[in-house]
Amino acid sequence: MAVREIMAVVDGPISVEAVNQEASAIIAEAEKLASFHPNIVVKIPVNAEGLKAVKVLSERNIRTNVTLVFSVNQAILAALAGADYVSPFVGRLDDIGQDGMQLVAEIIAIYRNYSFLTRVIAASIRHPLHVTIAAKAGADIATVPYKVLTQMLNHPLTTLGIEKFLADWAKISGTS
Repeated sequence: MAVREIMAVVDGPISVEAVNQEASAIIAEAEKLASFHPNIVVKIPVNAEGLKAVKVLSERNIRTNVTLVFSVNQAILAALAGADYVSPFVGRLDDIGQDGMQLVAEIIAIYRNYSFLTRVIAASIRHPLHVTIAAKAGADIATVPYKVLTQMLNHPLTTLGIEKFLADWAKISGTS
């Protein structure tokens, strides 16, 4: 099982998705998943059955991440149910012409207003600007794909600067 391999190398929260759709089945599945390792966080979609399950799981100290969040109201309901994390899907909102990062900022502001303990995961990050805006808004976590990490690291002026430094070094050190 891939989860067991991940548990062997990750020292932090490990997300595992519940696939059942009825609250009682989600609860049973989440309890089984959580029994694998204390770092397991069970991902549950934001719908009526999912939120029922989150409420029970929260009372049983099983950590949850309410996913597929596309509105402030969904995020409020997730926090009220006791979710440990909420994942607004930024890129998917941008894909349909809405401002995904505005949603993240609004959720964070409301959570601060009411002292909700639910942490915000900016999910479905599509480009480095999403990461910057998520950080400025105060998102607790961002799920950043490798391609975006690479884009964050690379900058044409850095590349040119390194090339210029090496050329200058070669001139003064006589290694050219």
